[in-house]
Amino acid sequence: MTQTVTETIARAESSTRVRRAPRSWSDIAFGVWGVLVMLFLFAPIIVIVIYSFNTGRLLVSWNGFGFEGFLAILEKPAIQNAVRVSVITAFISATIATALGTLAGIAMARYPGKWVWWFLGLLLLVSVTPEIVDAVALLPFFVWLGQDVGLAMFNDGIVRLSVGSSLFATAVVSYIVRARLIGMDANLEEASSDLYAKPVTTFRRITLALAMPAVLAGFLLAFTLSLDNTIVAAFVQVSGTTPWPVYVLSAVRSGLRPEIAAVSTIMLLLTLVALALVALVLKRAGDSATQIARTMTGG
Repeated sequence: MTQTVTETIARAESSTRVRRAPRSWSDIAFGVWGVLVMLFLFAPIIVIVIYSFNTGRLLVSWNGFGFEGFLAILEKPAIQNAVRVSVITAFISATIATALGTLAGIAMARYPGKWVWWFLGLLLLVSVTPEIVDAVALLPFFVWLGQDVGLAMFNDGIVRLSVGSSLFATAVVSYIVRARLIGMDANLEEASSDLYAKPVTTFRRITLALAMPAVLAGFLLAFTLSLDNTIVAAFVQVSGTTPWPVYVLSAVRSGLRPEIAAVSTIMLLLTLVALALVALVLKRAGDSATQIARTMTGG
């Protein structure tokens, strides 16, 4: 009797199971196509990471596996200086972009009007303008400021690189902060004003607190974007402040060495860590995966 009841329950459970429908040929084709696209995008990066462990004299000539390329970084002051300049300018550029972009994003989200669309158009223009155009425009502009106007600070390579790299990054931070605040109700800020809080206090404790995840995300993204601003850096740099991308371009003439790939691998890891921190900050703020993607793209 017990066995009969058990068999009956088993048959009932098996009959209620939903059979998985077989995958169609279109699903399989799109899956294969997706894998091929991913390989196309990331194969060069995988190759450069592998060749960073090459013990050969030249990067393209594989000699064996080792860490000589990474150890050479500690022995060559030119590489250390180039990396140092890139990191310093990226940090300063990200700070400038975050300060300006945060204010712009808050203004667009909290004071809507026709001017917002004009301003977004200007930001879009900054975003899509070819870097070579920015570089050609910035070089005589910095020379004019440093020599004709007499602002000696614009003769410094760090200042030039920082300002030049912050242009595109400022637009990115503006998009991110606006996307963060545009869907949030302003009732908290209105309540703070109704309770006679000063505008500065409301901005610091309410508005900035609401936007802080996007501000941190914008800073980290601006930092990573500023690390590889090659074209602008090649035009506006001065002697003694050669950033890493320009150093790599000059190294191509004599042949790329494994230490070039080693530093590139380290910077790749630095970029991935920054992006992971962006996602972590937004996730801890309570955002879903869709909201994180929307914020990081400024949508």
